[in-house]
Amino acid sequence: MRNSRLCWLVLTLTCLPGFDLGAAGADALSPRHFDPEPIVRIDGGRVRGVAVPGGYVFRALPYAAPPTGRLRWRAPQPPEEWRGVRDATAFAPSCPQKIVFTGGPQDEDCLYLNVYTPTLNHREKTLPVIVWIHGGGFTNGGARDYDATKLAAAGVVVVTINYRLGPLGFLAHPALASSPGGLSGNYGLMDQQAALRWVQFNIEGFGGDPENVTIAGQSAGGLAVLAHLVSRSSRGLFRRAIVQSGSFALTQQPLVAAEAYGQSFAELVGCADQTAECLRSKSSDVLVDKFPDAAIPGVIDGRILTESIGTALATGRFARVPILNGTTHDEERIFVTLLGQFGLAVSGGTFVPVLEPLTAGSYQRVIASVLGVTDARAAIIAAEYPLVAYASPQIAFSALVGDANFACTALQMDSWISQRAPTFAYEFNDDATPYRYAPIVPPVATHLSELPYLFDLPDAPIQVPLDLDQEALAATMRTAWANFAANGDPSSAAVPWPSFNGAHIMSLVPPQPEIVNDVASRHHCSFWASR
Repeated sequence: MRNSRLCWLVLTLTCLPGFDLGAAGADALSPRHFDPEPIVRIDGGRVRGVAVPGGYVFRALPYAAPPTGRLRWRAPQPPEEWRGVRDATAFAPSCPQKIVFTGGPQDEDCLYLNVYTPTLNHREKTLPVIVWIHGGGFTNGGARDYDATKLAAAGVVVVTINYRLGPLGFLAHPALASSPGGLSGNYGLMDQQAALRWVQFNIEGFGGDPENVTIAGQSAGGLAVLAHLVSRSSRGLFRRAIVQSGSFALTQQPLVAAEAYGQSFAELVGCADQTAECLRSKSSDVLVDKFPDAAIPGVIDGRILTESIGTALATGRFARVPILNGTTHDEERIFVTLLGQFGLAVSGGTFVPVLEPLTAGSYQRVIASVLGVTDARAAIIAAEYPLVAYASPQIAFSALVGDANFACTALQMDSWISQRAPTFAYEFNDDATPYRYAPIVPPVATHLSELPYLFDLPDAPIQVPLDLDQEALAATMRTAWANFAANGDPSSAAVPWPSFNGAHIMSLVPPQPEIVNDVASRHHCSFWASR
């Protein structure tokens, strides 16, 4: 049995670490506070972390029991306690996945998180907390991919989390429901909620303020942030939200459709009897191999999500907390130019293959097939994005799909949210950014491009350093993210950041961001609003 959380909190309230922003931060990080083998007590027992430049990191902290055996496709359960001091110096395995961008091993026992803190000083105030939800289409990625040491040094405690992916995290099937006719699917989102509850009970031990938690994520992680924003079962677990490139899938699947797919999937993996016992008997390798490459857009399961995200945002049914929301200059370029034989597009919240080479002759046909529109509508779109205005058909196509599915949906979302909550918008526009996963030619700020300005990405295959101007932008961004986590406003004395008013958006360019008001016109948003 676990110790009483209340008792643990009472026993440790007199020695909680913390640290204030500003001048207090320098004192808190001075050598007299340095501990080469830091030990913190959390729910479950004591853990030993490791000192890193500028602070400490505690890795592989269990926030839930291993979701294996009978716990596969169940809501996350509390982890077991342990005796002695648990080593927290090495990362846990990432969750099972097919397309591996994450480093290190994989294992179904993967519900762990990492805590980065700039101080374990017990005398100062507690710090704001950022909980980072990684992207990867809900089918790949891991917490270990994001080294948050530099972001934490800006004055925040950063938590990076694993959560169940692919079929283990997002399969809906009637046999997996907790009761006949009950709910299934969205186990990965349940994991994220469990991690946020862990933060509520444990983060003070690392100098963090449980009353000042910001959830943040990119791509599918940004979509997850939106899911928690509209989910009643996530209320009270966070105070602010950061959405990076997460506005591309605002319409979720109804449960009946998701469960119909789940039954087809059961047939595919050899479970014609459609029983939970058969599904649980299959290895994670088999399940992951047969599952699609993305689990987007998610499921309206009736508990985590009771309606589509876009519907909830448009009608005001969301947690009215401050929001920082943004996209990159050309989100689609990576998909169109690098993935698959002829490329992919993110359209309607799913990955859609481009089935023929993009040429002047195929341009309208590809628009029609990928966007699912009529030939007549495709011709209108092609006229709005004429090939003569772009260097190639691929660049024209990536521009129009990115505008339709990322840039303009983000602006629409800003418009909805800003009517009810403080909203700050950005566009990442450093087109000379060194890409971490594959070369983009010609270079452009595309999906994932902003990540190395916030985190070190140790497992990325390309490790080209930022130049001096880009390092200046990176420092400004980390400060803005930390300020937003602290008080709901990303502004600083050097970079005042106005709230969204329908036009003013912060353009993140090196060395100093600047306010622009032409994002809607550059991305043809009036055109897409009229469809």
